[in-house]
Amino acid sequence: MNINEIAKEVFLIESIEIANLAQYLTSDFEKAVKDILKCQGKLIVSGMGKSGIIGKKIAATLASTGTPSFFLHPAEAYHGDLGMIESHDIVLLISNSGETDEILRLIPFLKLQSNIIVAMSGNPGSTLAKNSSYHLNISVKKEACPLQLAPTSSTTATLVMGDALAVALMKLRNFQDTDFAQFHPGGSLGRRLLTKAEDIMRKKELPLCSKESGIKEIIATVSGGKMGLAIVTEGDKVVGVITDGDIRRAMETKESEFFGLKASELMSLSPKKVASKAKLTEVQNIMTTYKVNSLLVCDEEQLRGVIQIYDIGV
Repeated sequence: MNINEIAKEVFLIESIEIANLAQYLTSDFEKAVKDILKCQGKLIVSGMGKSGIIGKKIAATLASTGTPSFFLHPAEAYHGDLGMIESHDIVLLISNSGETDEILRLIPFLKLQSNIIVAMSGNPGSTLAKNSSYHLNISVKKEACPLQLAPTSSTTATLVMGDALAVALMKLRNFQDTDFAQFHPGGSLGRRLLTKAEDIMRKKELPLCSKESGIKEIIATVSGGKMGLAIVTEGDKVVGVITDGDIRRAMETKESEFFGLKASELMSLSPKKVASKAKLTEVQNIMTTYKVNSLLVCDEEQLRGVIQIYDIGV
């Protein structure tokens, strides 16, 4: 028995079932998305068993992409948590068979409260489908499970339909990466999008020298600053940068005159800069594009600080 072939068969079966979902889309999907978009409340997701596990993921995806959402366990709902559902909320009920008792028992309350019900099931003729405002068909012809018992293709189809809802809502809301970052401030994406250059730059004891500084002073400045560079300033403005690489190259090419060199003769006139309000994504992009390890943080040529690649930390 070839184990890899088993895995490939699973991939094939489930990919076919996912592709088949497109033919089951009706106007109910579009109508459901539009109602969720204008909903003044929350989108509450509920499902039992494996459908519940998938429902939790759908709710989490929606919540992180601009649609207020949470998962409500149907059994807990029937024992007091129905109070979490307000009349202006929309409820997404998930049941592959459309006949799950714990789910069906919620319907009378939701109808009494006039909630919009969006159903996900694999049976358009089910009790759940018939009692919903909109039905999203997630039926599959074949489970990946060889016994046709364990939910495999069907749970994948449910997950994909939930992703389709989330992505449609994201696009209609014009949800951007900066919006996403606000909901994920603890992750690397949030840090890159919300952190600014001024938040991570080094601004004390910067390695500064003047255009008239001699080579000994320059070397001492580079060594003392521990940043691999010396920043050449004239008044409050940056006029150039000298890196330890510039010094090494000068030692090789200008050996006879090396100890008589001044900063004005060594410095690079166009150091890479970034504004203090620039986001970390911009800092990363400049460093990657120009293959530099250090950036000067300047506002209108006035030096504010220095960022080095290890300061980014993402």
